[in-house]
Amino acid sequence: MTTKINMLAIDLAKGSFQVCAVGPEGTVLFNRGLSRTRMAALLAEQPACIVAMEACATLHHWGRVAQRHGHEVRLVPAAYVKPFVKRQKNDRADAEAIAEAALRPTMRFVAVKSAETQGRAVAFRTHQCLVRQRTQLINALRGHLAEFGLVAPKGPASLKLLENALEDQATDLPSPVREMGAIYLDQIAQLTEVIERLADELEAASKTDAQLRRLCTIPGIGPVTAGAVSAFAPDLDTFDSGRNFAAWLGLVPRQSSTGGKTKLGSVSKMGQTDIRRLLIVGAMSVIRWVVRKGGSSNRWLAALVARKPRMVAAVALANKMARMIWAMTTKKENYRMA
Repeated sequence: MTTKINMLAIDLAKGSFQVCAVGPEGTVLFNRGLSRTRMAALLAEQPACIVAMEACATLHHWGRVAQRHGHEVRLVPAAYVKPFVKRQKNDRADAEAIAEAALRPTMRFVAVKSAETQGRAVAFRTHQCLVRQRTQLINALRGHLAEFGLVAPKGPASLKLLENALEDQATDLPSPVREMGAIYLDQIAQLTEVIERLADELEAASKTDAQLRRLCTIPGIGPVTAGAVSAFAPDLDTFDSGRNFAAWLGLVPRQSSTGGKTKLGSVSKMGQTDIRRLLIVGAMSVIRWVVRKGGSSNRWLAALVARKPRMVAAVALANKMARMIWAMTTKKENYRMA
């Protein structure tokens, strides 16, 4: 009689997958490596069971594949798998650790993202990648021309100064420098065109999508930040409160408490970095505007800026913005100033 498989714990990779099959009593039935083709066939042939995987690259694809075949998918964060690895670090030990972690009754799991949600994430990250590439090219051009006495401020806004200097024949520049400068400017112009097109698409989506349009009413949140929330955050109804959502983003202090004594440190680097970074940048822009005006109608914000350093105030405001996002999304309410 064949023992029923209760769980398949899979250590993902590109071409070789380690699969640990667990029975109803928690016993390991087999733990072996499979090819990519055999892995897909196993998920299709296996009767419905629990499929546990560590949160890493390609896991959402395999999660969707498993769900299509009727399996219950449990995606375990990598940090929660590590404590269950026994002795040596290898694929077999990792697969067993995934099985152990997924069976814990208090374990937290990652939600499987749809292909559409991942598509929005690809568009957002492509926009950010191209912005970084353009910044790299601008800084390289500034550095090269500074060696010939042509100095310009940082940022794309000052690019016209360098372009005019390269075109001015009175400028004392060797011809190879002018040729290389023209190549830089051509590449920057192409990247700028694509960046602006992607930004326009994000803005257009924020105007047609009711949820994105609602989020854009929060001060400090624009189409890019709203799009990042839509692309990277799971269903916000899965969070019990806005405080939990802010903690998921990493906008809470690191705790090191014991014996009833609470010790709070600085904000850690754990959490969703894309949304957190954009929220802090947006909060800083709001604070700069408050400082420039000399006050704010929001008494909480005005008091915060008056007594705290700007970056501390920005993180606190970003935390509040995250809680606003949760409340407005789950309750379908519009922004109201506190």
